[in-house]
Amino acid sequence: MQTRDFRRLGPVSEVGYGLWGMGGWSGSNDDESMAALERAIELGCTFFDTALAYGNGKSEQLLAPVLGRHRDRRLIVATKIPPKNLRWPALPTYSLDEVFPADHIRASTEVSLKNLGVSAIDLQQFHVWTDNWAEDDRWQRAVDDLKREGLVRAFGISINRWQPTNVLKALRTGLVDSVQVVYNLFDQNPEDELFPVCRELGVSVIARVPFDEGSLTGTMTRDMSWPEGDWRNIYFTPDALADTLDRVHKLEADVPAGMTLPETALRFILASPDVTTVIPGMRRTRNVDANMAVSDGQALSPGALSALRRHRWVRTHTVV
Repeated sequence: MQTRDFRRLGPVSEVGYGLWGMGGWSGSNDDESMAALERAIELGCTFFDTALAYGNGKSEQLLAPVLGRHRDRRLIVATKIPPKNLRWPALPTYSLDEVFPADHIRASTEVSLKNLGVSAIDLQQFHVWTDNWAEDDRWQRAVDDLKREGLVRAFGISINRWQPTNVLKALRTGLVDSVQVVYNLFDQNPEDELFPVCRELGVSVIARVPFDEGSLTGTMTRDMSWPEGDWRNIYFTPDALADTLDRVHKLEADVPAGMTLPETALRFILASPDVTTVIPGMRRTRNVDANMAVSDGQALSPGALSALRRHRWVRTHTVV
């Protein structure tokens, strides 16, 4: 497993672990999820990203006993503070008091500490954001207090989907150690403005949604549907699903020989030196094995990268 340097937290595995799916998606099996987490640690994964909102704390609670069994290892845990109004994404019309008042920031952090069974959170993050709040010193004081008291080692912001520039003012405050952003073969926009600013300021980058919620695994079909309540029904409306799979079909022609589509998707992300870690969601050991194997130091060829860049897709409709 290759590592990359994470500001304030030191080296982390370049392939991390996203826990959203095991917290609230349909089809999850807790025993299977636990086995997958154990396998990831065995293969050298050291970065685990969860959130208080994933299954109303379930994802954190599933991770807790795994952490307890590996206290001899240096495992980095990131979680997130949900918006108080429970609305994703954050709209510029929302006030800070509606979403991240100081008492909510602290209370959510304390619940996550308990769920995770730890005395300090390595990386605490806002789960939504609008840069309209960037200059409000109330969230700044709350974050600074958590760091100063040793409850949080580092602080980050998870950026609204397809809004990679809606954080640049916050980064200039010097309080933000990392950003979590949608970055994949389709969503290449962060390269334009966000990555250069992160490079300038030494802000770490967590690439999320590497498989575009499943489309880049190559396993989805046009008649696919999910149980009621599964959020993928919102993301993949019939029209959106058809459009997405048309693009996947074109992309498959540029997958390098001998590679799978998911492997190509991860290697594309890791080709960026601005990415600190990528966090695919995994609920089964076979997925863990495949994804962790990509961290072997082997890079895509310049020709392959050039071909893959042609599949950039600029999307504007924002969902979480």
